[in-house]
Amino acid sequence: MRVPTNTAIASSIASLLVTTSALAAEVTTQMTPDQGYGANPVLPEPKKSLIPTVNVAEAKPWQLDQAPTPAQGLAVSRFACELDHPRWVYVLPNGDVLVAETNAPERPEDGKGIRAYFQDKAMTKAGATVPSANRITLLRDANNDGEPEVRTKFIEGLNSPFGMALIGNRLYVANTDAVVRFDYEAGVTEIKQQGTKFAGLPGGPINHHWTKNLIASPKGDKLYATVGSNSNVGENGMQAEDKRAAILEIDAATGATRVFASGLRNPNGMDWQPQSGALWTVVNERDEIGDNLVPDYLTSVQEGGFYGWPYSYFGNNVDKRVKPQRPDLVAKALVPDYALGSHTASLGLVFYDAELLPEKYRNGAFIGMHGSWNREPRSGYKVAFVSFANGRPIGLPEDVLAGFIGPKGEARGRPVGVAIGRDGALLVADDVGNCIWRVTPAASRVSQAANASASEARPH
Repeated sequence: MRVPTNTAIASSIASLLVTTSALAAEVTTQMTPDQGYGANPVLPEPKKSLIPTVNVAEAKPWQLDQAPTPAQGLAVSRFACELDHPRWVYVLPNGDVLVAETNAPERPEDGKGIRAYFQDKAMTKAGATVPSANRITLLRDANNDGEPEVRTKFIEGLNSPFGMALIGNRLYVANTDAVVRFDYEAGVTEIKQQGTKFAGLPGGPINHHWTKNLIASPKGDKLYATVGSNSNVGENGMQAEDKRAAILEIDAATGATRVFASGLRNPNGMDWQPQSGALWTVVNERDEIGDNLVPDYLTSVQEGGFYGWPYSYFGNNVDKRVKPQRPDLVAKALVPDYALGSHTASLGLVFYDAELLPEKYRNGAFIGMHGSWNREPRSGYKVAFVSFANGRPIGLPEDVLAGFIGPKGEARGRPVGVAIGRDGALLVADDVGNCIWRVTPAASRVSQAANASASEARPH
């Protein structure tokens, strides 16, 4: 009798995966747009399956004559392209734009087995497994024409860098395993010095959610760092989750670190809400209990707050997969402020406190939605906007930048980090399109000039 090879087994399971996903898609009960978003989302019954839905948008980056679709009244242009997997963007006080060109580090213990094999294949198809450039690039547009005239390799030799924060003359960079500090002088275009390790961050051989973001407190006395979980729902054991699924507070003078808030499966973007002064974050929630569970969310962050992961979601909705259960923690789980739809992979967050864009955007939140790989129909793949009034979110999200999925279902781009330029334009990091997009009012002189330049198909 012929024994099947590992390749043959994998091929058979791949066929089963596609078939099962297709069947699951046929019976999925779709929700209307308003049901999965807002302060009171609809939460259907969990639907656990042996093989989750896999619906990957293959990465096929933008052609030179293509661009995302802006909302009415806005225009979009290429600020910088031909980058290497740009995932995060940070604007310095002098207007220089720093871009983290980065991807996952080596993680030998993350995701072993058949399920991990197929997830890796899916991520490869989505363009998410390219080697990390491990650098920060500086872009300078001193004459504000929408095109940087200076582009330099600002810091190299990093370790899957992501978040950045400047306090005084010290620049902090969140590598995947530590916050590193550099001396900074306004106007420099390169930093050659070796950074100093300032505070350790959870890394290790699993390092499931590897991105670590940073934000400084308004007074500059604290740093806050996001650290995602080491698993989907604790399947690697809670001992692997020490100081994970959390936002950490780091003393800017000493590097002393404590857990500020926990139970946040994968927090990423953070910002201070202009009206209330409160810290807010966006969080990626758990997978594999249905296309319509669990909504990612936008929430204010309470000191000492626990937000449910892994034992419950959206308050006290118990996840029965987690063993042992912790009813004591479920009882105190906080309900997030605002649902962002299931599997949207909401990563970027910035509040708008400038004046260039229309008044309707003032004090509201721009959110970079990287896009689903495990939902039918796909969700995310856009930049959304949530209005705020008196420091609280209101209404339903609006699309600000869409069109990242092409006519044949391909991913021409995937938005991640969002930031506000010194002139008030919205900047969007697109790690599949390898571009930074710039969003301005449609009638602005600068946006018209930038669009005219882009129409000449001149590479940037």
